[in-house]
Amino acid sequence: MPFTDEQLENAEDRAAALRDPHRQLAVALHQAEGYRTYLSSLTGLLAAVFVLKGQENLSKLPDGARWTVIPLLAVGFLALVAASWLSVLAVHGRPGEEVYSEPNRLLAYERRRTRTVWRLVEAARWLGLTGVLAVAAAVITTWVAPAA
Repeated sequence: MPFTDEQLENAEDRAAALRDPHRQLAVALHQAEGYRTYLSSLTGLLAAVFVLKGQENLSKLPDGARWTVIPLLAVGFLALVAASWLSVLAVHGRPGEEVYSEPNRLLAYERRRTRTVWRLVEAARWLGLTGVLAVAAAVITTWVAPAA
């Protein structure tokens, strides 16, 4: 199906708008906000699942299972806290960060900030996955380990 000249012109205008550094920064920040909300709700959900469905008392687990669960939980929750912190930095930046009013410097800042946001969100994504897997492994270990 061939496209009309008007459709092609509109597509080129949209592509030019997406290449604009200001627009890219706005999109990156919007996605970082969504990821921050996702991480917060996921951390709360995992904490609730562990508290409601995991062993009430880890001391009842055999030594091997207990010393597996404790570091998994520590790593999982630290990874989720770090991921949440990185997503907050992605959305809000560092306090006191200087923004320039000179156009060339502003455009350079927007490009740098966009790259920084993407890097922070990518790191938060991997930390979030690590945290989820670690907490899930800890919960499963408490389910399958026999009580001492």
